[in-house]
Amino acid sequence: MSTQQTIKVQLVRSPIGTKESHRATVRGLGLRKLNSISELQDTPAVRGMINKISYLVKVI
Repeated sequence: MSTQQTIKVQLVRSPIGTKESHRATVRGLGLRKLNSISELQDTPAVRGMINKISYLVKVI
């Protein structure tokens, strides 16, 4: 039995005024309001999404 690695991501900047695809990525990560935190599985797809909007989020 292997345990899944997780990443906690917090939305620290507003997606207002950003590209539509970046706003969609924020929603895809499960983030809604400022300072909301989402715990996600550590997969290459999730890491790519975080990298795309790295200026909006903080990994905690």
